[in-house]
Amino acid sequence: MTHFVFIVADDLGYADLGCFGARPDAAGPVSPVLDALAARGLRYVNGYANSPVCSPTRFALMTGRYQYWVRGASEEPMLGTARGNPDIGLHPHLPTLPGLLAQQGYHTALIGKWHLGFRPHFGPDRSGYRHHFGPMSGGVSYYGHNARGSESDLELDGQPYDEPGYLTDLLSRRAAQYVRDRAASGQKFFLSLHYTAPHWPWETRAQGRIDPEIVKNLFHLDGGNVQTYRTMIREMDEGIGWVVDALRETGQLDDTLIIFTSDNGGERFSDNWPLVGGKMDLTEGGIRVPYIAHWPQGIAQSGSICEQHCMTMDWTATVLDIAGAQPPADHALDGVSLLPTLREPDHCFARAMFWRMKHRQQRAFRQGDWKYLKVEEDEYLFNLSQDARERANQARRDPQRLAQMRQTWETWNAQIPAVPAEARVHQPYTLQDMPAR
Repeated sequence: MTHFVFIVADDLGYADLGCFGARPDAAGPVSPVLDALAARGLRYVNGYANSPVCSPTRFALMTGRYQYWVRGASEEPMLGTARGNPDIGLHPHLPTLPGLLAQQGYHTALIGKWHLGFRPHFGPDRSGYRHHFGPMSGGVSYYGHNARGSESDLELDGQPYDEPGYLTDLLSRRAAQYVRDRAASGQKFFLSLHYTAPHWPWETRAQGRIDPEIVKNLFHLDGGNVQTYRTMIREMDEGIGWVVDALRETGQLDDTLIIFTSDNGGERFSDNWPLVGGKMDLTEGGIRVPYIAHWPQGIAQSGSICEQHCMTMDWTATVLDIAGAQPPADHALDGVSLLPTLREPDHCFARAMFWRMKHRQQRAFRQGDWKYLKVEEDEYLFNLSQDARERANQARRDPQRLAQMRQTWETWNAQIPAVPAEARVHQPYTLQDMPAR
């Protein structure tokens, strides 16, 4: 019997964890718990998010398919203006990861961020989760728990709910208690632990609530610093440690596959080295993210590195594969199971990966070492094995490869729904670092 804990950080950069290159500072290592999981598990160094912004990636995780099949994913990301819109969200009729696992006898829970549509049309309980605690929208304040105005955005099992405290800690404590409750029940479980950390606003446990006037505008650009950001990661890491401790104390750790990743690349204070760009970009810094898998009973070579190219939705296929759950025949997965790489980290297979963004009319396609990228009217071709920073554009040097990859992307794109004309795009509030022309 295998349990699953799927942990998603929010806006975490590729090199924000010690095991992916973050350097210690005066306060010590930034992520000792996650570093230990990686040392006893497996790191994927070519892991990608399905999107460089939050809610589209979450659509892909839930459905195991490219997010573009669902109307709500065209919002980049989904904003509060989607409230009451019956088209913008994760439709309850769609097969989902938690829903398919529930059919296999799993207890399913989401503790943390939903961001896949608003009530009355959408909600975690309508898409396969039996238990939910956390915010319904995107970024919320860590003490006020509000997305806009003064009311909390939190829910508990479908009802408005709030309790005082630092949100990262509230999520971590509930997740640890959930693990203990499941051990007492003896039922196998799937826990989605989706933090808002280290997403803005820039609040730490010790700060307490920041200025209420600033909280009214969570997009403020005059707050935060690197030290605050790293503290937010440390506090998330500490909370993950509480969950790991609960698994260990209840004898469930060896039988639990813990997966850790981020919904997209880093933002203002993050470290994406050696990658370029960040959130909202289809450059590597916007989509390549940390991947950690820890599963003592299932990972053959602990402490290994896997070079396999993979996307968020591949974890959906992997969990379903391990659980023996099959999607309906009319819901073919775009994700590919990574189970062979868990068993044999050196095992790698060909994996074509595609992206598009309405923002700046971006498109990207990675196949093997090569990546095709288009930003507005400019096209790029990079050999990522030699140029992870995407600085040496090979488009003029290798026009035949450029043309082939362009055509492959266009063929893929023609098979999925077009971006609706009314789709709203969240304008970035960070400095972009796109490849030079």
